[in-house]
Amino acid sequence: MDKAIFLPVAALVALTFGVALLLLRARFRAAYRRQVTPGDFRYGESERVPAEARLPSRNLVNLLEMPVLFYVACVIFYAIGSVDGAALALAWAYVASRGVHSLIHLTYNNVFHRLAAFAAGNVVLLAIWIRLVLAVMR
Repeated sequence: MDKAIFLPVAALVALTFGVALLLLRARFRAAYRRQVTPGDFRYGESERVPAEARLPSRNLVNLLEMPVLFYVACVIFYAIGSVDGAALALAWAYVASRGVHSLIHLTYNNVFHRLAAFAAGNVVLLAIWIRLVLAVMR
């Protein structure tokens, strides 16, 4: 069962790469339409970058911030042999919350819905770490 912890990890990695591909597509589309130039990305994103190209960029940043704590926790669960049904359920719940957050962010982008998904994910991530600390202390 221990190796099963890497399935939600792989799912979150797949989501991250999927959003990275959406970002690449959006930036190429903006360049093709001559809405941006290479200089618009020299120091991040200039004000000229259209919203449809900035949005996946911001979402990708979100997928590279708090999820680092998720990845570390999953590796530690595996390393100490403490992967069980509850750890897996929490891991999948976290991945689901990140998926919902990205879906909201990249589609209709209601800030309150997005915040709810983000907050729910952070609560799950906190639960993962509490469970992990308890497992380490056993």
